[in-house]
This record gives sequence, structure tokens and C-alpha cells, in this order.
Amino acid sequence: MTRTARRNRRSLQVAGTGLVALLALSACSSSDSDSSSSASASGSGSGSASEPLSGTVTVFAAASLKESFTTLGKQFERAHPGTKVTFSFGGSDSLAASITGGAPADVFASASPKTMKIVTDAGDASGTPVTFVRNQLEIATLPGNPDKVTSLKDLTRSDLKVVLCDKEVPCGAAAQKALDASRLKLTPVSYEQDVKAALTKVELKEADAAVVYKTDVHAAGDKVEGVEFPESADAVNDYPITLLKDAQHTDAAKAFIALVRSAEGQKVLTGAGFLKP
Repeated sequence: MTRTARRNRRSLQVAGTGLVALLALSACSSSDSDSSSSASASGSGSGSASEPLSGTVTVFAAASLKESFTTLGKQFERAHPGTKVTFSFGGSDSLAASITGGAPADVFASASPKTMKIVTDAGDASGTPVTFVRNQLEIATLPGNPDKVTSLKDLTRSDLKVVLCDKEVPCGAAAQKALDASRLKLTPVSYEQDVKAALTKVELKEADAAVVYKTDVHAAGDKVEGVEFPESADAVNDYPITLLKDAQHTDAAKAFIALVRSAEGQKVLTGAGFLKP
């Protein structure tokens, strides 16, 4: 082999060795980069993983939600052992006034957009309220309907003692809307501060009938009998829910709202007689 050929062969060997080394270095670097990237992704994932929820979620909710929300509250606590859900049920207008007055709460579920607006106008809501269910009116009578009430007009009879919710309460406002649409005038024996109080008057036989929600008649079981009336279709109430600005346990409160709006939550609510939003 000539000197020139040997020199060229040596040059090719050196170049080949260098190329192999370069490729090895590149592979190593790529591997390190991938490992670093994977570690980074893994670290990010563990850092963003949901931590167990904890704390007490205080919910202010319309009286008509009592049975459904109590059930959902228990489900929520079972799903999140570090949490507790407490409720304050009542007339939506009273609850709204309490919230704007500084009462500590995390979530507000109202029986009408009008009462929710009291809270949003005061700047006490966090985000935009969302309608999660709707509710329709029904007449509650004594078991067996002894007074033969079959229509809204029947409630204007002078021999009947009828109870309505206060006009400022969503169920009272809806009842008045139905009466106005039918051009009927009704003078109740009393106006009650929330729908449960109106229903109780019938249950205790202190009244012959009351205009309440379908859900309340459903919840009362055989204590009352329900009478549907077509005018109720013109006075259906939307129920909005919102996180409150000064919520103490925001994550848990958001999770409770998510449960209410979930398929599981909707199953409980529609099972109680609520209408889908």
C-alpha cells in the first residue's frame, strides 16, 4: 500500500471514530434531555395533582332545596372525608339580605334570578351565577283533597283558608304572577316567609290549601295532596347558584357547586321534582 493510500485510510478511520463519538454524545444528550423533560413533566404533574379537599363549606340555599341539598351534602362529605357541608335554608330574599349584610357563606343557591341579583349587584358573588334547576308551582291541599280543589280559581272561594308565600319570596312572586295572568284575586289568611312555612300550615291543618312548589309537595309525601294547574307553566322559577366572593374554602365550595351541576347531582334534583335548566 502506498504512503498516500495509508494516509487516506488513517484519515477516514479518525473521521469515522469522531462521527461515532459525536453520535454517541448526541444520543446521550438527547436521552438526558428526554429524561429531564420527563422528570419535569412528572414533577409538574405531581405538583398540579389535586390535593384532598378540606374545610367546611357553608351553603345558603332556598328552602325548597332542603331535602335535595341535604342529600347532596352527605354525598359530598362521603366523597371528600376532610370536608363538611353546613346549610342555612330559608326564603331567598332573606338569605340574600344576610349575605349582603356580611353573613359568612361560601355558596348561594337562590330560587329566582331576582333574589340572586341582590347579591350580584352588591358585588358579593364571585363569577357569574349559573341556573342549575327550575321549579314549578303546585297547589298543596289536605290529604284526600276534601275541599275538592281542582284549579287555581277554586282558591278564591270564600270558604277556603289559603296560604301564600310572601310576595318578596320567589314562590310568592311566582304565585302572584300566575294569579295576575289569570286575572284572579286571592286574599290569603297569611303570607309566609318561605315555602316550607306555607306548606307546614297545610300539614298542621291550619290552612286548607297553599300554593307551593311541586318539589315541596313531593317532599311532604302523604302529608298533603298536590293539585296541578296549567297557569303554573307561566310562572316557572329558574334557580341560580354561585360561589361567593368571601368564600373561606374556595376549592371545596367550587367542588360542591360542580356536584350540584353534575349528572349525579341532577339525578338527585330531578328525582325530587325539579326541572332541568
